[in-house]
Amino acid sequence: MNNIRVSLTRISQNSKTGPIAVSSTSAVTCPDTCPLKKNGCYADMSYAGIHWRKLDNPDYGYSWEDYCKAVKLLPKGHKLRHNVAGDLPHNNGFIDAGMLGQLVAASKRIDAFTYTHHDPYLSWNSQNIKAANDDGFTINLSANNLQQADEYKQLNIGPVVVLMPEQCNKVTVTPAGNTVIQCPATYTDDIDCSKCMICANSTRKAIIGFPAHGAAKRKVIAIAKG
Repeated sequence: MNNIRVSLTRISQNSKTGPIAVSSTSAVTCPDTCPLKKNGCYADMSYAGIHWRKLDNPDYGYSWEDYCKAVKLLPKGHKLRHNVAGDLPHNNGFIDAGMLGQLVAASKRIDAFTYTHHDPYLSWNSQNIKAANDDGFTINLSANNLQQADEYKQLNIGPVVVLMPEQCNKVTVTPAGNTVIQCPATYTDDIDCSKCMICANSTRKAIIGFPAHGAAKRKVIAIAKG
């Protein structure tokens, strides 16, 4: 997957992320296992989608290699939310280990995290996700509902996030009794990613929940309900 493009904002002006580095990767990286793909994805339908679609232009943004070089030049201790839009490079649903390895190596001096909808039940994917988490680059497994969040938690390869059904409490539990904490940036103006960074903690026990929002809220709620 050498034709992908990546954007990088070194200091975001977004009120939800705060002043951290953020990136987006071409939509071709999004796996078919994501139920939001062309079906209510916030990144695709929001203002961010305008910029995301520019990455379809081969002259826009960075190549993957140049992006990793730019990440490596970020100041020590800087924070990076990789992929506000997009997912990890892959080949027919199998995570590209070489390209992921380049990013993990480039992120050694910073506090970097991301999310993935790639199938963690594929042993190839689970091995690479776990290896990245063990090596300091946090990859959150994106679950679509509370039951799936329990299943992903049992895999023990990385932290888990989940779509929250409508009218959930800020702290709730899954069917298996795992604690789900709603992302504080979704309901508190005083908190953003730069101040929280709980999603960057690869060894955390709690599952982080994200409530449905945006133009396709009803579709997302239906997915969250299973």
